[in-house]
Amino acid sequence: MHAPKVQACVALGANLGDALGTLQQALRELDTGAFGRVLRVSSFYRTAPLEAVGPHFINAVALMETQLSPLDLLHALQALEHKAGRERPYKNAPRTLDLDLIFHGECELSTPELTLPHPRWQARAFVLLPLSEVCPERVSAAMLAGVQHQDIERLSITHQTK
Repeated sequence: MHAPKVQACVALGANLGDALGTLQQALRELDTGAFGRVLRVSSFYRTAPLEAVGPHFINAVALMETQLSPLDLLHALQALEHKAGRERPYKNAPRTLDLDLIFHGECELSTPELTLPHPRWQARAFVLLPLSEVCPERVSAAMLAGVQHQDIERLSITHQTK
């Protein structure tokens, strides 16, 4: 018996190396079937680090369909980060790839390893603006107004599928 398919939102970010290329490769890997399939990808955005240091980030959000449980999806995302050279020398260090599970269906979860929905998703322009493109029903005008002071720029680059 197969697990039911759910829609999950994954925020992608990188600010080291070829950040855009790394995000595009991560999106291709998310769409291979092992994770599920990518339904929609937002525009890419350039954002200043928030509560972090280093160069500007490239960010996006992917809406995907998956049969993985929340923890299995988290572990798969962490394996992708590791494959891309992600290191965690200190909190909010610059990173080659950052994949955050924002939503997993309507699941609400609070464990030492994973909190769903992501606890800070509503405070981050780099999540809200791309999320408003792929899941507009989850983002309100009030939420967007609350992050309008954050430095974010929509890029004209789009994700190329397959």
